Amino acid sequence: MKAKIHATAGAVALMTVACFWLSTVAAELSGNLAAVAAVKSGILTGMLVLIPAMALAGASGFSLGKGWRTPIVQRKKRRMRFIAANGLLLLLPSAYMLANWAELGRFDAAFVAVQALELAAGATNIILLSLNMRDGIALRCRSSSRAA
Repeated sequence: MKAKIHATAGAVALMTVACFWLSTVAAELSGNLAAVAAVKSGILTGMLVLIPAMALAGASGFSLGKGWRTPIVQRKKRRMRFIAANGLLLLLPSAYMLANWAELGRFDAAFVAVQALELAAGATNIILLSLNMRDGIALRCRSSSRAA
């Protein structure tokens, strides 16, 4: 049951971050500042989904990996620490800052710079979350083949 919770939370987190990233790119490419502001506001609301999903994925993953010494589990743990730090130190503050600036209609060079940082950090988390999902599937396949 814990593995299913972990997999579901991880998938929700990955899909949420990917949705944020794709929505941001689409809004920016549209050139519609109202759309950009709506996406920035929506991302803040979406944190109500992302933060619990990330916390649940991290907690259940550390619980599942407790006692495992395999290189795959160690890589997943290392990535998760980076994902969490990236989210808490870059993505969350950027989301609040950009939503605030967008609400004020402040689409200046600072907005563009923070937006670029947010897109880079988001893309990094999408890649790392995808790698963790890939490794989790590999671990599950290995453990189920051992049980057979």
